[in-house]
Amino acid sequence: QVQLVESGGGVVQAGGSLRLSCAASGPTFSNYFDMGWFRQAPGRNRVFVAGIKGNHGNTSYADFVEGRFTISRVNAKQTVDLQMDDLTPEDKAVYYCAAEVGGYPFVPRREDDYDYWGQGTQVTVSG
Repeated sequence: QVQLVESGGGVVQAGGSLRLSCAASGPTFSNYFDMGWFRQAPGRNRVFVAGIKGNHGNTSYADFVEGRFTISRVNAKQTVDLQMDDLTPEDKAVYYCAAEVGGYPFVPRREDDYDYWGQGTQVTVSG
């Protein structure tokens, strides 16, 4: 099994920054897993935000965060971070970390592609 625990959410003013972190654990977790961040705003479906491949570290971003968010991973710590800059009220959502066991040649972007999910962390942007 794999456990994913998100941290780093909170309240920030528009234009500010937050750094989310996802800690992975469990006997079957592998650094070859692809990792992703999704978000769900109130009344909306959960959507892809950013993802990173497990083997070569290629990344992919949703258009609405391109240039503002950066995904990274530290395999030695089994963590995946999402640096979020220039936040706007539209970024308010619950942010989820997800893991996919591998097999896609590209960064998976669909919810159904992912096998494990964290419980989520709330991000609120005021102003």
